[in-house]
Parts: sequence; structure tokens; C-alpha cells
Amino acid sequence: RLQKGHFTADRHFGFEGAAWYWHFVDVVWLGLYILVYWM
Repeated sequence: RLQKGHFTADRHFGFEGAAWYWHFVDVVWLGLYILVYWM
């Protein structure tokens, strides 16, 4: 899709949304690790 021009500097919400989602998942896993193993 990148080579077909679906992602441009102005139109890349799908990629940015996926990146935000995975960062959120990382934070949740880090919180669970701290809660379960350190407490």
C-alpha cells in the first residue's frame, strides 16, 4: 500500500492508529507486569 501511494504525509491515519494502539498495549502489559510481579 505504501508503494501505491495510500500513505502520504497527510493521509496515514491507519498506520498512526495502529502505532498508537500497540503503544497502548505495551503500556498495559508493563502495568500488568508491575502489578503482578512487583506487588
